[in-house]
Amino acid sequence: MKLASIQAAESKLLLQTYERNPYLFVSGHGVYLRDDDGNDYLDLLSGIGVSALGYAHPAIEEAIRYQSTRLLHTSNLYYHEGTANLALRLTEISGLDRVYFCNSGTEAWEAALKLARAHAVRLRANDKQIGTKFLALEHSFHGRSMGSVATTHKEKYRAPFAPVMPGVEFVHFNDVEDLKAKFSNEVCAICIEPIQGEGGIRPVSKEFFSAARELCNATGALLLADEIQSGLGRTGKWFAYQHYGILPDVTTLAKPIAGGIPMGAMLCTEDAALAFTPGMHGTTFGGGPLACAVAIAVIDTMQREDQLAHICEVGGLFQNELRRLATHHDCIVDIRGMGLMLGIELNSAQLAQLVAAQMMERRIIINRTSDTVLRFLPPYILEREHVEFAINVLDEIFKANAAYAGASPAGEQTHG
Repeated sequence: MKLASIQAAESKLLLQTYERNPYLFVSGHGVYLRDDDGNDYLDLLSGIGVSALGYAHPAIEEAIRYQSTRLLHTSNLYYHEGTANLALRLTEISGLDRVYFCNSGTEAWEAALKLARAHAVRLRANDKQIGTKFLALEHSFHGRSMGSVATTHKEKYRAPFAPVMPGVEFVHFNDVEDLKAKFSNEVCAICIEPIQGEGGIRPVSKEFFSAARELCNATGALLLADEIQSGLGRTGKWFAYQHYGILPDVTTLAKPIAGGIPMGAMLCTEDAALAFTPGMHGTTFGGGPLACAVAIAVIDTMQREDQLAHICEVGGLFQNELRRLATHHDCIVDIRGMGLMLGIELNSAQLAQLVAAQMMERRIIINRTSDTVLRFLPPYILEREHVEFAINVLDEIFKANAAYAGASPAGEQTHG
């Protein structure tokens, strides 16, 4: 009844921007969420990649407790202890030089777009020929604000708000020749997610990423890497671009950075940073004392516990088990991803929707993205036994829906 009353109240009072699943969660611990009936759910989505250290992590709880007794807000007109300490950690792990703090991923991406335009203005003032155009990729998703949605590919996100920001052209995913054909001195930035999240867990190719870097180098355009979903350890390195050995001019962070406290960040090179001067951009809440304190705790905990190695180990196991599962079920088209950012592409959107729903009924949380892809973004503290449990349940669900899926699963079990 409590869930029903909340549903009724929300339907009357809230703007209807979400199709919520009919579950009411009241607490969490480790890799599990608990509903109002006391049932525990293995969370393999972690709030769409946010709760990277799971729930009720003692380091996060202690950072919140300590900072909440001291200072929550001062505004960016003054100094506090957290901003430089957090920025130092981020520049050390990213290879970039300067940081701008904000409140969300879309705000971080907006800052990156504005920086790219301002950088182009600066170059033109120094007699360099460079325009205002952005190149973005098919299947991309960069957020829901007007600039971010303009660089987001799917028409359903852009069409209701047309006309969106002009000057954006989309490049075929991983098509180097299309990238080269569309690039010119009119381009101020190339926008890339090293691994597309909403687009279906699609890693960009090394060839494509390298070509983008070379093109930007040739004209002074900025290479923007959106790491809002893939960054801060999700792939087994601090940033997914580090798998490629390519340093962007700008990268953006958000989801896991502050353990569930809203926060975003844009990082950039010293040269790109020169385009912003005081008063050109800002935020009321970005980089506040509480968010900074929790983000410091997240990074320090990850380093102390060697989480990157753990993500590589457990993520490798998870991906191998998914690939083994694919050998038994013809409905699985592809397995993609890195570390603990993984996706299963199925041969049917209806089947993907059904499997996600049945996983939830079995108290395992995943979601469906890009229609046919089951997405896994579990907490970094995931262990082998959680992976094995999820694989067994997936196997059972695929077998139960084999006729519907048009699949021909082999009789052999994926686990003994």
